[in-house]
Amino acid sequence: MASKKIDIDVMGMTCAACSTRVEKALNKQEGVENAVVNLLSNRATVEFDDEKIKEGDIINVINKTGYEVPPVNKTLLIEGMTCAACSTRVEKVLNKVDGVTKANVNLSTNKAMIEFPSGAVEVDTLINAVEKAGYKAELEIERDLDREKELREKEIKSLKTSFIISAILSIPLFSAMFFHMAGVHNTLGNILNNGWFQLALATPVQFIIGARFYKGAYNSLRGGGANMDVLIAMGTSAAYFFSIYNLLIGVHEYYFESSAVIITLILLGKLFEAVAKGKTSEAIKKLMGLQPKTARVVRDGNEIDLPIEKLEIGDIVVVRPGEKVPVDGIIVDGHSSLDESMLTGESIPVDKTVGDEVIGATINKFGSFKFEARKIGKDTVLSQIIKLVEEAQGSKAPVQRLADKISGIFVPVVVVIALVTFFGFYLIGNDFNTGLINAVAVLVIACPCALGLATPTAIMVGTGKAAENGILIKSGEHLERAHKMDTIIFDKTGTITKGEPEVTDILSFNNIEKDEVLRIAASVEKASEHPLGQSIVKHAEDKNVKLTDTESFMSISGKGLAAVFEGKDVLIGNRRLMRENNVQIETNEDEMLRLEQEGKTAMLIALDGVISGIIAVADQIKETSLNAIKELQAMDLDVYMITGDNERTAKAIAKQVGITNVLADVLPENKAEAVEKLKSEGKHVGMVGDGINDAPALAAADVGFAIGTGTDVAMEAADITLMKGDLNGVVTAIRLSHRTMKTIKQNLFWAFFYNTIGIPFAALGFLDPMVAGAAMAFSSVSVVTNSLRLKNFK
Repeated sequence: MASKKIDIDVMGMTCAACSTRVEKALNKQEGVENAVVNLLSNRATVEFDDEKIKEGDIINVINKTGYEVPPVNKTLLIEGMTCAACSTRVEKVLNKVDGVTKANVNLSTNKAMIEFPSGAVEVDTLINAVEKAGYKAELEIERDLDREKELREKEIKSLKTSFIISAILSIPLFSAMFFHMAGVHNTLGNILNNGWFQLALATPVQFIIGARFYKGAYNSLRGGGANMDVLIAMGTSAAYFFSIYNLLIGVHEYYFESSAVIITLILLGKLFEAVAKGKTSEAIKKLMGLQPKTARVVRDGNEIDLPIEKLEIGDIVVVRPGEKVPVDGIIVDGHSSLDESMLTGESIPVDKTVGDEVIGATINKFGSFKFEARKIGKDTVLSQIIKLVEEAQGSKAPVQRLADKISGIFVPVVVVIALVTFFGFYLIGNDFNTGLINAVAVLVIACPCALGLATPTAIMVGTGKAAENGILIKSGEHLERAHKMDTIIFDKTGTITKGEPEVTDILSFNNIEKDEVLRIAASVEKASEHPLGQSIVKHAEDKNVKLTDTESFMSISGKGLAAVFEGKDVLIGNRRLMRENNVQIETNEDEMLRLEQEGKTAMLIALDGVISGIIAVADQIKETSLNAIKELQAMDLDVYMITGDNERTAKAIAKQVGITNVLADVLPENKAEAVEKLKSEGKHVGMVGDGINDAPALAAADVGFAIGTGTDVAMEAADITLMKGDLNGVVTAIRLSHRTMKTIKQNLFWAFFYNTIGIPFAALGFLDPMVAGAAMAFSSVSVVTNSLRLKNFK
């Protein structure tokens, strides 16, 4: 009997009946010894006999009960990939593993991101699949920047050493070619042109320095594929062994310099590429570098410094002036001002006191305070941001699909072209030497690397740059969709406006003073939780108006409220409420219309069935809204505003920010329908909302933008999260998407153009193999360098 215990997250449970149902279903299964489902944590703990039932079967039972087990995401570090043909091969192999939902392989980071249902696939199965394809793999437990840096530096050092040695050995061979072409026969020329001397120099370059290419080619072919290493190994070997053949039969036609110089130039290109690829992940390094290493914790009455990994939820943490907040929590003692620019991009410090939330990696500017740790490790806001950026950088944009298809067949096609070139010159032109050299040129100029790096490097730099600007983009696909948008919808409250209603006007009738209207309204609204009501209460408190409790209170959804206050029947609300209670409002209609045309929400106050006052409340427009909307319109986007306000109020607010397309009287649950209607007209629609109340509309849009402070926003609700509550973030995100897609198209054009032009030129004999090798070596470097220009985006 092989007893095993696992914890499984279960999504969709809403009450005790749900958890009981799942628990019963699991305990009925043969092989399940005990199953406990916790509704609070949404987790099932299952003890079972591994010989009678498997994890995958347990997952299926949960799914059949109508609930969902979220997918598991694992990252594998892949070793041995050298070009796009490699990454395409590994990706195909992983996607064929039973149970795998999706696998993406990123050549830039040498990582595979695999998604599968919990328990459906063993990690060892994934690693074995990669190794059978001819590569090495290991599970990335937790991203270790120091180890990544060490591996990167080790790779660069190895390439640099190999290049220097190869260059030292290749320079005499390269010089010999010029001596031979010039017909120089002095002592130096004779030594350099001696075949055995050239063989002695070329052999270590071919088999010691170039061993990496033979090894890569062997692993690729063993796995059933073919990569760039196959082309280099074939091309240089052909030149090298043909030179040996000529040397042995006494023909003074050597091509040792071609094989050696090709390897040297390719190593130089790989060196530059490794250095440049390291720079594409700088955004993640910066984010991870924000995390403090230690925290000062109160334990048993003493303050001690602990590594951040040893912090526990509930710990009391001390933060002194100038220090970083180590994790997320709530202040329990003291007050200060914190620099939250790493989170929101806003440089002005934010005042914090007891009861306020603090976020890890923000900087304490002035006072000292203590806070209770609420979120640690992977649950902190910073960790969630890093995870989101990593997933985006490892994702693929749809534009990459064509490059992936070509990469999969690229090497075999090039080999066929090389063979056709060789036999064409040899059989038709009766020229073995020219046929061989041109075939070598075809093999070494072909570059699947540029195809493989064109999209991921641009996405890595683009999403990293977005994160630096407080914009979190979920994936490359959403970055591409943002580029295609032609219509954008803004929710009004909290997006275009501040989301903080303020009292603007108080009107009184029937010989009642304005202060008395405010006192009555605020006393009644004190029991209400509606934002408009709370704004009236706040206004009264700011004016030091003394409030009194009501004798009775009733909230009437969508209309207002009714109460008994100091013996009087009080109604506060809209026209519908007054009409239903037979209160005459005709004499006050002009004032109501005037206020609504100014973009204000007007509330009627009736005492004992007679209108006694009107209080108008307005949500102030954000300072940046007008300019941001103008910029979007200048980018030829159709801008809409959606709100639950009546049409007059909605149009008045829209007019202030220059919006002419207004969707008014739309309830929150109907916003998604409004999005779908615009999409049905053939528009590519973006939706900007708060990420919580507007979740259905955000999900329905082609691109959903969640705007907030980064702490109260639901990051999973949208495709793009704006950490700063500022509409300029929408403009920046769209502009960055345009720049990134432009860079990707430039990269793909160069990669396709280079191979489309280069291969025929080589086949027709217009390119020397050494020139072809140099062109191939620097084609991928040019693609990475072009992507790095995105770092200058402002």
